[in-house]
Amino acid sequence: EQTASSKRMIYYYFGGKEELYRAVLERAYVRIRAQEQDAHFEDLQPEEALRSVIGHNFDYHFEHPEFVRLVMNENVHHGEHIAQIEGLKQRNQSAIEQLRVILDKGVAQGVFRAGIDPVDLHTTISALSFYNVSNRHTFQHNFGVDFAAPAVRARRREQIIQCVMDWVKQG
Repeated sequence: EQTASSKRMIYYYFGGKEELYRAVLERAYVRIRAQEQDAHFEDLQPEEALRSVIGHNFDYHFEHPEFVRLVMNENVHHGEHIAQIEGLKQRNQSAIEQLRVILDKGVAQGVFRAGIDPVDLHTTISALSFYNVSNRHTFQHNFGVDFAAPAVRARRREQIIQCVMDWVKQG
C-alpha cells in the first residue's frame, strides 16, 4: 500500500512468489554474515573474539526473530529454496573462516585446545542461540520461563558464552 503497488507487481519484479521468498531468505543470510564480517571479531584477542562472536550470534537471533522463522521454515521445506540461491553456500563460509582464524590464534597462544572443528563450533553457537527464540513460547508455557525477560535473556546469554568458552579452552 505504501508503495502504491500490488502483490502481483512485487511477484512480477522478483519473478514469482518463490523467487521473492528466496530473495528474502538470501537477504537474511547476507545481513547476518555482513554484520559478522564488519565487526572484525578475528582482529581481537582469541578469548575476547570468541566471546564477542557468541554474544553477537545470541543477540542477532534474539533481535531478528524473523531470521529464526525463515530458517525454521526453510528446514520444514528440507532446504529446497536455500539450495537454489547461487553463491549463498560460499558466502556463508565467511562465518566458518572467521571462527577458524579465532580458533587458530587461540591454539597458537595456548588458550584454546587443538582439534575443534569450526563447523562444530558454529553449530553449537547457532543451536544454543536459536533455541531461545524458536522455542520461547512453548518453553514459557511448559516451564514458566520467559526468555525475553531482560534478566533471563542476560543470564542465558552469559550461560551460553560460558558453555562454549569452557568447551574450547585449554586444560
